[in-house]
Amino acid sequence: MLRSEHKSAGLILTLAALIIIIAGVKTAQALLIPFLLAFFISIICVGPFFWLQKYKVPAPLAILLIIAVILLGGLGVVTLIGTSVNDFTNALPIYQEKLRTQMFLLLNWLDTFGIKISKSILLEHFNPGSIMQSAASMLARAGGVLTNSFMILLTVIFILFEAAGMPNKMRAALPDADNSLASFEKFFTGVRQYLAIKTLVSIATGLIITAGLMLLGLDYAPLWGMIAFLLNYVPNIGSIIAAFPAILLAIVQLGPFSSLLVGALYLTVNLIMGSAIEPRMMGQKLGLSTLVIFISLVFWGWVLGPVGMLLSVPLTMIVKIALEVNESTRWMAILLSSDTSAKAIAED
Repeated sequence: MLRSEHKSAGLILTLAALIIIIAGVKTAQALLIPFLLAFFISIICVGPFFWLQKYKVPAPLAILLIIAVILLGGLGVVTLIGTSVNDFTNALPIYQEKLRTQMFLLLNWLDTFGIKISKSILLEHFNPGSIMQSAASMLARAGGVLTNSFMILLTVIFILFEAAGMPNKMRAALPDADNSLASFEKFFTGVRQYLAIKTLVSIATGLIITAGLMLLGLDYAPLWGMIAFLLNYVPNIGSIIAAFPAILLAIVQLGPFSSLLVGALYLTVNLIMGSAIEPRMMGQKLGLSTLVIFISLVFWGWVLGPVGMLLSVPLTMIVKIALEVNESTRWMAILLSSDTSAKAIAED
């Protein structure tokens, strides 16, 4: 009886502590988001950093080279987001009005076949222009996060300096250093592998979408490519959300047939990248169940805002890999996994 009461009390205390932690994270999201971004960028950069050190490049020079690449990439992203979002926002009322007009023409056409749909009710529950507005707002908020780029950059530099000496510190600090280092290395390798592959696939997706939309003649093609790159971090539904603004703009600018070509472009790219290339590169163990992806999207979006939605899957993957490393919590990692990855974890 006493043992069951102790277990119940322990469970209640754990849940209370978890709620307090979540509330604290939500309150401190403005401070945490730049550090989370710096953490993910550092994990991606650690691979090239160790590779440069392997070829006897001094640590300061290796970090300088990596930071130079980050700065060039960041400058390009900030320039693209700033100019494209401003131009698109200025032209947005015109596109919204054209889209509304075309929607009314479609309703009138359906009315000739006896299909009657109230315009006011349709606009109340579904306003296509708001989707385009949401796309511009999301990128504007992403640009706002990049205003903390100096702090993010400094944090990345310090993390990279610490990464070189971390194994020695762990050997000196932990009693069972070899096992702890093995677990840490397994966890870190899994996270780095996931983030590196996901970033490469997302970059390829964004570039192909940009090139395809430019060939089709769609306005702001780099902007839609940037959205495709960002939302590719959200599997399954991210590519669908990324396609909507571009398809709606294609309807207004290029016509119904070209909008079908735009939709086909998104579908083809995401089928090839998401269903063929990415799973083959990642292997079977790094999959999450579709339900877990959706719940993590809602949860991290609520806790950290729009940036949390983009980081939802990487954050959940870190939790899954951490649970997988420990034998006592591996069953929880299996519950978070897709069917294929659950079998791979169980057999490991």
